[in-house]
Amino acid sequence: PEEGRRRWRRVRRGGMSCLALVLAATLVVGGVLFAFGSLRSLLPSFDSDDYSGPGHGRVEVRIDEGASGSAIGERLEKKGVVKTASAFTSVATAQPEEAASIQPGTYAMKREMSAADAFDRLLQPKARIDDGVTISEGLWRSEVYQKLSGATDVPVSEYEKAEKSPKLKLPEEAGGDVEGWLFPSTYDFNDKAPAVDQLNRMIEQTVSHLKEAKVPRSEWERTLTVASIVEGESGAADRGKVARVIENRLADPKGPTRGMLQMDSTIHYILQKRGTVTTSDKERKSDSPYNTYTNAGLPPGPINNPGAAAIEAAAHPTPGKWVYFVTVDPKTGETKFAETKAEHEKNVQEFCRNTGKCQ
Repeated sequence: PEEGRRRWRRVRRGGMSCLALVLAATLVVGGVLFAFGSLRSLLPSFDSDDYSGPGHGRVEVRIDEGASGSAIGERLEKKGVVKTASAFTSVATAQPEEAASIQPGTYAMKREMSAADAFDRLLQPKARIDDGVTISEGLWRSEVYQKLSGATDVPVSEYEKAEKSPKLKLPEEAGGDVEGWLFPSTYDFNDKAPAVDQLNRMIEQTVSHLKEAKVPRSEWERTLTVASIVEGESGAADRGKVARVIENRLADPKGPTRGMLQMDSTIHYILQKRGTVTTSDKERKSDSPYNTYTNAGLPPGPINNPGAAAIEAAAHPTPGKWVYFVTVDPKTGETKFAETKAEHEKNVQEFCRNTGKCQ
């Protein structure tokens, strides 16, 4: 019996020793796993196609004019800015309007940036470090030449001569008139680039955006003409509606406007006059073919150089039955649309109250 008790104590102590070893091993393994997990959170991810931080250091990246999201991503990956081009492309694809606004030029970027941070930085004008020339939407040909000349020191007369150059790659659909075909964007022209080369780059961009909007070639000039009126008349949120008003008026020659567009922007183009919202009775009596108050249908051609959003609106107008519109508050750009003359008159009165002017 005494001997039996001693054997039991030895077995119990042995069992306890085994249990202690198991518990100790568990704690060691658990500690290792915990430590590895903590360390892993401090290390870059090896199974992700994207960096996780805002980046470090500095690297200059050149973005070419007309570069697609994937092309920009490949350039950023090559420069070590983003981990993979696909990560950047995914971000750009999710934000198409913002991606389309990325301007060509050289940017100061950081190494190992997240794709989202790199995308946001390309949208910041202060990140551009070169001196490009920005052509705004809706400028007349004469204004475009003034802007280009001021940035490149090429005389305005050279751009005017370039219009007749055999080297000018103006589509036949334009009828020899570059108005409407000089795409607004930021350009970084070589100091020695001749005027005709500069115009060709702008024309190429217009053709590219017409194709992107899936406009048939036979409709290129018409679409640009509508887009130019949209650009001259509307705010960013209303382009599609203005395009629909234009189409509704054109489609109904016996309607309330008798097929006339009655757009003040066409009068401003005739006068080459900026800074006014309305036009006078005298101005609206011009005998110019561009006068949409006295001539039914579209004017002979574009009245300015429209951007991508206006081209898209002209190609795909917002569905609706509106025949009228008026910007009731020029300060905010608020525009109201109407299907009837009575409704439109109420909107006009609101315009009068807000501006102290009446049509």
